Amino acid sequence: MKRALFLLIFSLITFISYSQKKPAYVIYTASGKKVSYKKMLKTLDKKDIILFGELHNNAIAHWMQYEVTNDLSASNSMILGAEMFEADNQKPLNDYLAGNIDAKALDTLARLWPNYKTDYAPLVDLAKKKQLPFIATNIPRRYASMVNKSGFDVLNTLSTEEKSWMAPLPMPFDSELPTYKNILAMMAGHGTPQLVEAQASKDATMAHFILKNYQPNHTFMHYNGSYHSNHYEGILWYLKRERSDLQYATIATVMQDDLNKLLEENKLMADFIICIDSNMTNTY
Repeated sequence: MKRALFLLIFSLITFISYSQKKPAYVIYTASGKKVSYKKMLKTLDKKDIILFGELHNNAIAHWMQYEVTNDLSASNSMILGAEMFEADNQKPLNDYLAGNIDAKALDTLARLWPNYKTDYAPLVDLAKKKQLPFIATNIPRRYASMVNKSGFDVLNTLSTEEKSWMAPLPMPFDSELPTYKNILAMMAGHGTPQLVEAQASKDATMAHFILKNYQPNHTFMHYNGSYHSNHYEGILWYLKRERSDLQYATIATVMQDDLNKLLEENKLMADFIICIDSNMTNTY
């Protein structure tokens, strides 16, 4: 009787404990196998370049970016970079990191994203605290907008200085990459080939500035929207085209109603997929 009572109580405690577990996220490998944060970090520790794909308005993704970067920086020499900074804003970013200007001046001199203060300032301040380089990798949006309207050829009309803020021309481009073809499919007839070229101009430029600033025996951590590196394409396609000898890792962020199993559509999206509860509050 005592044994039966003990088993009943134990089962009840286990059930209650399990019921109270409400994880905000679960990490999966590309094949859909659950993996611990510690094991993911151990793998990332050996890589030269990491593309951390985020959902721009997801608080968990931004928190994870900070935690992974902070933890890796304890043992690795780090270089940080982000889609959210355009190449012609490198000087004010450098001035802020060096302490020559304050946060208010940075906000005035650089084209910061609306969610900068909540989502990206912690990463920049981490770089400042640890004296890490932070690279503005993206093509200035005005030039991507020009490509969206007129295609790649319009970039040939720019000045030498303007061309220095993007990948060298002509930018390689493969319109048959599934990620690019899917952009048109998602637009349901409203997309144009120029829209895809604009996306590629961003991918090519981010890859260019990552490689331009990469240093041997360092880990370059790059923050970008997941779509720019999902399915091992986008930025990674350009990186591997120039430097196939480096060790790369990709991280994707997805949202699901059920975190217990990675959906088939989210498998093979990246080396590690951070699966976040769909009920998570967005930052905007």
